[in-house]
Amino acid sequence: MRWEDRLDTVRDDRRRPRIATSVITRAVAIMFLERLGSLNALKQTKPSRFWPRWLGRAMPSADSIGRIYSLMDAGDVRDVLHHVYVRLKRMKALTPPEHGLMPAVVDGHESTASRKRCCAGCCQRVLHTTRGDVLEYYHRHVALRLVGQELSLMLNAEPVRPGEDELAAARRLMQRALEMYPRAFDVVAGDALYANTNWFNFLLERGKHAMAVLKDNRPNLIEDARSLFDFQPPGVDVDRGNRRCRFWDCDTFTSWPEVSARVRVVRSLETWTVRRQLDRQEEELSSNWMWVTTLSVRQAATRAVVNMGHERWSIENQGFNELVNRWHADHVFRHHPAAILTFVLPAMLCLNVFMAFYCRNLKPEARRAVTTLHVGKLIAAELYAEIRGPPCVSA
Repeated sequence: MRWEDRLDTVRDDRRRPRIATSVITRAVAIMFLERLGSLNALKQTKPSRFWPRWLGRAMPSADSIGRIYSLMDAGDVRDVLHHVYVRLKRMKALTPPEHGLMPAVVDGHESTASRKRCCAGCCQRVLHTTRGDVLEYYHRHVALRLVGQELSLMLNAEPVRPGEDELAAARRLMQRALEMYPRAFDVVAGDALYANTNWFNFLLERGKHAMAVLKDNRPNLIEDARSLFDFQPPGVDVDRGNRRCRFWDCDTFTSWPEVSARVRVVRSLETWTVRRQLDRQEEELSSNWMWVTTLSVRQAATRAVVNMGHERWSIENQGFNELVNRWHADHVFRHHPAAILTFVLPAMLCLNVFMAFYCRNLKPEARRAVTTLHVGKLIAAELYAEIRGPPCVSA
């Protein structure tokens, strides 16, 4: 079954629908693939002759699409994401990086914030401003991304509910991911927030390794690591691109006894040179990274841990930033707790499908000649090319 046919399996809570749910899901999929940005922008393409062929009828109104998405079953959309993963896995399109381990990255993302509009799913916070305290409403979700050698996928997302923190939503997300993708990844990486005892033990109990950025949130461990590494010569001195890296690695720490396995700390001191645009003078910059992980030296070499630590940024750069800046995933299509999630999930689905097409269907020569943004504009041009007659002014 093709991925677009799986869209027809998504259901909603309507008892006697006048508009089939498949019509709505197919229209929204095209909206994201064309990177239109809003339901009103989608509505303006209604005169295109593409829609009767794709939907089997005229495109519904923007209000109908938003209303039906607030009644949609998020579990069915997650099943479509899983179907795409299974197809790519069977076609050998998901290969691990050079170190041989398949990492997954978990991180939180705030999609919308407002001081006026709120719904039952909004979280709240108090902002201290010069004019006094202001109550702000916001939506945040936790996402999971699978990082492969050539192709990476957004696997799932889970909203942060009112009154809970990011780690609570991450545990719920990971429990769901381990049921749907039990063998998809070996280690789960996160930022410093995930250097948490309960989180590490949660993953270890389920047969997965944990990895997180080490900062001052684990004071005993980082103090011991710094005092040890300051008097220990680096074990490895290599180049990563334009950066000169010096690595330290130690797995004999007893400063975090609450974790049910021995933890290991890896440090990477990285230096590189930049040329300032203003005066054309070269300046040397440096950064000092530390990660804590349950991976042993036998399971992952020092350089592999460093690479996985830096791969954590893929969920920010190729995940959230890509979805927000080019796919308009942070747009509030309908301010409803269910609709906000059910619009985020198809945005991730369309990103996965598009990247699979770009990485696997286009030849290397074609990928070197055109960017992903250019290919996206070519796809949008196909839709606009079939618009005939005056602009659409109907609802």
